[in-house]
Amino acid sequence: MEKKRNQRKEFEHIGCVIDRTIRRYRNEPDMELAQIWDRWDRIVGKVVAENAQPTAFKGKILMVQVASSTWIHQLQFVKAEMISKLNSALGKELVKEIKFKIGALK
Repeated sequence: MEKKRNQRKEFEHIGCVIDRTIRRYRNEPDMELAQIWDRWDRIVGKVVAENAQPTAFKGKILMVQVASSTWIHQLQFVKAEMISKLNSALGKELVKEIKFKIGALK
């Protein structure tokens, strides 16, 4: 057991490990969707970004966690515009639907 520990590589930044893993198991459209996390604040604006954050995607459905039911209600009115802005920023139609869920924000 001790011999195995001595043979291990140096520590690697977790971001590199996650990126490599995602690239191995996700297809190209999913990798493009991952850009949403980097661009979210600029695309939806500061106020929305403070109260709603993307958490996952399933196919072409983007899951977004929001601060309250009031925010879900408000975002339903602008959902089509958000989808349009996201797809425009990504350069192709990758998001067809957004589903909102109440939850803790970072």
